[in-house]
Amino acid sequence: MASYILGRLAFAVPTLFLIILLSFFLMHAAPGGPFDLELADVDPRVLENIRAAYNLDAPVWRQFVDYLRGLLRGDLGPSLIFSELRVSDIVATGLPVSVTVGLGAITIGLLLGVLCGIIAALRQNTVWDYSVMAVAMTGVAVPTFVSAPIFILVFGLYLGWLPISGWNGGDPRHLVLPVIALALPKIAALARITRGSMLETLTTDYVRTARAKGLRESRVIIRHVLKPMFIPVVSYLGPAIATVMTGSVVIEKIFGLPGIGRAFVDSAVNRDYPVVMGIVIVYAVFILLLNLLADVLYGYLDPRIRQK
Repeated sequence: MASYILGRLAFAVPTLFLIILLSFFLMHAAPGGPFDLELADVDPRVLENIRAAYNLDAPVWRQFVDYLRGLLRGDLGPSLIFSELRVSDIVATGLPVSVTVGLGAITIGLLLGVLCGIIAALRQNTVWDYSVMAVAMTGVAVPTFVSAPIFILVFGLYLGWLPISGWNGGDPRHLVLPVIALALPKIAALARITRGSMLETLTTDYVRTARAKGLRESRVIIRHVLKPMFIPVVSYLGPAIATVMTGSVVIEKIFGLPGIGRAFVDSAVNRDYPVVMGIVIVYAVFILLLNLLADVLYGYLDPRIRQK
């Protein structure tokens, strides 16, 4: 297993490099620049001096080489729009917000989604099954930019139970609405995945054999069904956790949260190249590490696919 993990980590390095390469050149290929709007009426010579100060007058390949050198030193560079801030400052400020909201959402989604999926599978073709799947399909079909404003109107404005925006230092009351709005699609997706995986596992030969030996149904479920059932769930959780932990753009915008998802959108609009690159790198690292963790968990859940 150790050699497998080392091999995956070695594979992750060129993958991360390719992500950085493509992101860097695609951003610079887009029309416009970080100072085109704000300094449109400035003397061209002044604009050239500003571009030279941020190394934007150099060829793109040269900018990329200089950026890689900074990355190797652990330097993500300065923000082009907020000159008093560095990218590491923006990430350090926004990431805890996104991680807090994301972990809360994925925890609720995992607990309720898996529970509902198990109930639906064990009560297949009953009112429980149909009800869970109807709610799950609704959760998948209704996007967060629809459900989040509804929560704001109902629980924030009409009932006045909860605040509708802001972070307030992580006050739990400010977290309730964004966490629930972000968790609903995860609950729905996990319920559908869990139900399908469990129904497939229940029809396998080793489960039929366990039942034929006279084992209690509860023992069959716990000993022979739950572990392999979680394999598709783990596959989904890898990228899902990375997505919610590195910021949901819609949720952070609607609820006014200072997370890195909101910073990513603002920086992309303003052509703040270093900030966009820094957030892309953080997201890519999360994806690679969580996918590695998922691969390791496969071996625990099903020894037949355990990596040597």
